[in-house]
Formats: sequence, structure tokens, C-alpha cells
Amino acid sequence: MVNVAVRDRTGAETGKIELDASTFGIEPNKAVMHQVVTAQLAARRSGTQSTKTRAEVRGGGAKPWRQKGTGRARHGSIRSPQWRGGGVALGPKPRDYSQRTPKKMVRLAVRSALSDRASSDRVVVVGDWGFEAPKTQEAVTALDALGTEGRVLIVAERADVNTWRSFANLGRVHVVSPGELNAYDVLVSDWVIFTKRTLPGSTLSSAVEADEVDGSDMEEAS
Repeated sequence: MVNVAVRDRTGAETGKIELDASTFGIEPNKAVMHQVVTAQLAARRSGTQSTKTRAEVRGGGAKPWRQKGTGRARHGSIRSPQWRGGGVALGPKPRDYSQRTPKKMVRLAVRSALSDRASSDRVVVVGDWGFEAPKTQEAVTALDALGTEGRVLIVAERADVNTWRSFANLGRVHVVSPGELNAYDVLVSDWVIFTKRTLPGSTLSSAVEADEVDGSDMEEAS
């Protein structure tokens, strides 16, 4: 089990949280990650490229010259592939590039990617972003306070609109919801930042934080 500090937007430590060993503490499976990421990138391809064959190119209905006696090579149509303006031989046609990937492999790839980042101390947990309004400058200040550099992946709740909008204009930041978390986004990011609510499979190890959570739950229930 690995304990990481829970921080606020200013970088101050507010408690500890225990990362789930089955999610953040496994041996990364490189082969599975490679296969899943390859499938993800393949699924992004639109597959709309298209060329015309000799049957689809306009013109060429008449034989350009008689079969014999001209001294030139025999041809049946000026729209055959060897002619300028002719059809394309074996050219690309619209197709689906998506690959079928078992769900167990997808989940293993995500856990492997998260474990790799956790082993490098590149997983950060924030108690709550707490943006009162969308503020890009406050988002930049928060990332600097957390000590993150390079590409950052932030996992935030969909309902936290202010957080999404605060980071929206930062090119090095990508925000996803917990249900959108995937191996590719984790692997291309230098840091992964969760909140306590979006951290997968974790349990609070601080009694103070546990009391806070219980209190909030009671307030919600009331």
C-alpha cells in the first residue's frame, strides 16, 4: 500500500490517503498497454479517405486507337491507371480502423499506466479544487503550487464545471471525467491529478479526513 499526501490548491498538505494497490501498485504490463493504446489510436482514425478506380473516373468510354497497326501499345481506355487522369489502382477506400479490445485488457492497461505513474511519484491528490468561478490564472497558480511540469492529466467530476473551465485554455492540461480515464491519456501525461472523489479504489487513512467525509455525508443525508 502507498500513502500519498492530500493537498489543497496552494500545495499545502491537508492529510494522507491510501492508494489502492490493485490499481496503483501492480507491475505494468507493457505488452497490454501497447496493444490497447494502438487500438485507441486506430479507433481515432476517420477512415474517410477515398480514391476513384478506373470504373469511377469520368470519361474513357471509347478505345483511344485501334488494337493493331499504329506501332503504339494497345489500350482500351484512357482512364486506366497508367494514364494521366486515370483511376487509381489499389487506392484507399473508406474503412473502419477500430479494433476489438477485451474489457479486461483495457482495465489492465489503465491500471498498468497508473501504476507506472505512481511508481514515479507522478500521482497527485487534491482534496477539492474549490474554484468559485472559472479562472485560468488561478488554475496556473494551482499547478505551479503542486509542483507539476509538462503535460498534466486532471481527473475531475463532470459536475465541477468551474474546474473544467478553469483548465480549458491551458494547452498542457487535459481534463477527463473518471469514466473517460484511459491508458493513452495517462501515458502521454507527465502528471496525473485526482481529487478525493475521483481517485479510484482509495481509502482515507487520516482520521481527520474520515471524520470530514462522514460529516459531509451526514449533511447530505439530512
